[in-house]
Amino acid sequence: MRLANIFHLGVKELRGLGRNAMLLVLVVYAFSVAIYVGSKAMPETLNRAPIAIVDEDQSAVSSRIAGAFYLPYFMPPRLIAQPEMDLRMDAGLDTFALDIPPNFQRDLLAGRSPTLQLNIDATRMSQAFTGGGYVQSIVTGEVEEFLARHRTEKRLPVELDLRARFNPELNKGWFGAINEMIEAITMLSVILTGAALIREREHGTIEHLLVMPVTAFEIMVGKLWSMGLVVLAATAFCLFVVVRGLLAVPVEGSPVLFMLGAGLDILAMTCLGLFLATVAGSMPQFALLVMMVLMPLQLLSGGVTPRENMPEIIQAIMYAAPNTHFVILAQAVLFRGAGLAMVWPQLVALVAIAGMLFAFSLQRFRRFLR
Repeated sequence: MRLANIFHLGVKELRGLGRNAMLLVLVVYAFSVAIYVGSKAMPETLNRAPIAIVDEDQSAVSSRIAGAFYLPYFMPPRLIAQPEMDLRMDAGLDTFALDIPPNFQRDLLAGRSPTLQLNIDATRMSQAFTGGGYVQSIVTGEVEEFLARHRTEKRLPVELDLRARFNPELNKGWFGAINEMIEAITMLSVILTGAALIREREHGTIEHLLVMPVTAFEIMVGKLWSMGLVVLAATAFCLFVVVRGLLAVPVEGSPVLFMLGAGLDILAMTCLGLFLATVAGSMPQFALLVMMVLMPLQLLSGGVTPRENMPEIIQAIMYAAPNTHFVILAQAVLFRGAGLAMVWPQLVALVAIAGMLFAFSLQRFRRFLR
């Protein structure tokens, strides 16, 4: 009888979710469009930066400099007149504007040190921060090769043989897609479960459940398995259709092992979402609580910034968060092809954290119903 009650209560939650158009749109968006956008927008270094060049010298060396900027770091340079430089910068059309002064080549050959002017739109911080160094390096290299009359390759006393493992193309989009999927799993697990409880309280249907022959345990588990199943199904779709299919991100490890870790993380986060819903009095309050809780969890779990770059005290505290262990497991399985022998500590930690959150949330849920 208890299993039947849990099943039917979960089906009730699925029907309620099916009638909520906004939550359905959020689920579809988070596991499709957001993943694609996160993959394509991931490169924070110089990428397709617009640059304009004012060539007042019209010499061989200025032509070499103009031809040295190319994709994927820069867009093809646009040759403009000097009065256009500030106007285009004010309009946001160019991130970089390089002004090559008159008699630049003559001064170089005469042994002088002419100056070039580089204007940078510093409002585009991610590109402006590194772009200035790129431009300086390119201009310096072209001038040195022009003065030497031939292109030379510098020979260092020690050669460094670089070999990139797990991501030989150094494609940041791969990392962006996986990280966005992990964040979507964490976010939707909390939101769907919490919204299901608050929706019942606002509609008055929670009182109907209290007069039925069901326990708090059955009501809670019905919400957890139904919302968790939705997130797990969306995760499988995202992994096989969006990540592996549309974005062509190679998955090295076992998808089954990843889905097992995802299921444990979803269990823990759905319990957390239910707990937050019992604390919040309304949907706006729940949204504020979700922002306060999810932002530290996602920013400090190692998905956005490597945990090794954080203070040791933060690293120790974040071991209590389930998504920290899930990030470690997901990156190890999907990127490095790790097996069960490598990620079993994360699975054990997820089981322990999920169990504690379940017990704590059940106690809080019983007090909430009373």
